[in-house]
Order: sequence, then C-alpha cells, then structure tokens
Amino acid sequence: MAGAGIVIIATPSSTPSGAPPSAEAAPPASRAVPPPAKAPSAAKVPLAKERAAPSGRAAATASPLYRVGAMPKVRCRAGQIQPGSAASYRFFMTGVNRCLNLAWKAQFKKARLPFSPPKLRFVTSQVSSPCGRWPTGAGGYYCSVNRTIYIGVTRKILKDAYGPNHAQFMAHEYAHHVQQLAGILPYYGQSSWHAKPSARLALSRRLELQADCLASAFLREAAGSLSVTRQHWDAMVQWISANGDKTWPRNDHGKGRNQAYWMERGFASGSPASCNTGLASARSVS
Repeated sequence: MAGAGIVIIATPSSTPSGAPPSAEAAPPASRAVPPPAKAPSAAKVPLAKERAAPSGRAAATASPLYRVGAMPKVRCRAGQIQPGSAASYRFFMTGVNRCLNLAWKAQFKKARLPFSPPKLRFVTSQVSSPCGRWPTGAGGYYCSVNRTIYIGVTRKILKDAYGPNHAQFMAHEYAHHVQQLAGILPYYGQSSWHAKPSARLALSRRLELQADCLASAFLREAAGSLSVTRQHWDAMVQWISANGDKTWPRNDHGKGRNQAYWMERGFASGSPASCNTGLASARSVS
C-alpha cells in the first residue's frame, strides 16, 4: 500500500555508553505521531515477479514477511565509534544501515515484495522534514513521507561510544521503514485517524513493539560483527524491562516488561515470524 500518511519515529538523544549499559543511561526508544487525514503517496511499481504489499488489517496480521524465515547473517563492517568523533559515528551508523539494506532486501525478495532502501540523513541541527518539526528531545526519527531516517549528530550523542546500543537504535528506525514498505505502518496510521485516544495508543504500541522485535531479529544475525555479546544484550533487556515505560508516560510504547518481551522474541528467533504483534493478545502489547 502506498505511503498512507505521516508517521514520525523519534528517538531520545541519550544512549548508553560503556559495556554493559548502565541504569543511568537510557536505551534507544521511539515515538509515533498519527498521520493527518491527507498525505502524499509514493509507490514503487512492482516488478513482474513481485506482488503489491497487502493492505488493510492483513498487512499487519498476515504479512508475507512473516513467512520468509530467519534474517540472513550479515557481516557488518561498521568499525568502532570513537568518543567525540562525528566521523566515526557517521561511519558506524552508515555501515549498520548498509547491513540492514542487505538483510531486508533479501527478506523482501523472498516475500516477493517491492523493496527500496530508506534515505539516510545526518544533521547537526533540528531540521524540519515533510513530517513536520523535529520532535522535542529526539536524537533521530523516520519520516514515512520521504522515507528518510534522520540521525542527529550532537555533542551529547558523540559522548556515547557504545556501539551495540546505537546499532539497536538504527535497526529500530529501519524497522519502521520495513513496516512502511510492507503496508503495516500505513494500516496503523489510517486506523488511528478516527480512533478514540485509548485505541490510538493501542495501535501505537503494536507498531512500536513490532519495531523492537524486528530490530532485535536483525541484531541477532549481525551480533558477532557488531560486538553484541550475550552480556551486553541481557543488560540492555533488563534495563528496558525496568525502565522502558518510564520514558513514555502516555504508554504509547508498551510497558517495560512488554518491550523486553518483544525484544527477546526477536533476538531469540532471528525471524520476523516472531514479531506479529497484529495478532498478539492485548496483554502482551499493553
């Protein structure tokens, strides 16, 4: 389904540094803003052997991506982030994005769905986009209108050289692009237009928790080359479980324990099949 609206995915600029993450530094998170009633659309014409992405509820509950199996193993040559170095940060994040392109292109090919990579833009100030103003306090966001991931390069960000957490941040933002291409994000965006506040929050939670899961599935298969050890992963998940919902008092991202649950599902299986929040019980996406 073509771009059915504007969804802004924003991430606070604070990320853990050191290994493993500490309770004083918050892991990546994101925020979604419901789309307006009208928005421009942009669609890639499917190739002969491709099929259009599902539309409506089926996009979220029966996506072909759920049947493609585990994410392919990728070797990410992203280097190491050096504290205070904008060049090393850009190099690392660009490298992770390149690996995400390779991994998800393969999955979309197996699903016979059209694929195009997102644009990646690094900025040193809070620029506006077709999705509106830069979200307050955000370190980056995904804009579905121009299909661009915006990454802030700030002094605060550059103090943190903890690569695995920045990789999770990038993979989460990229997961929203995956949702856009697969018709999942447009479905949730359209469904939220006339929904009551409580229903809108529930839709947001299903979207964000799935992005957590998809990001984690990728990270499992890229863990070796991105220096994500079991110790690092467990520390991140434990922090999320205890603190994840404190960042979002409106509960549009799910309780901390549910954020941790979906991250663990994705990391344990490495497969999008584990990330079908569209059919999940209300309790697991509360």
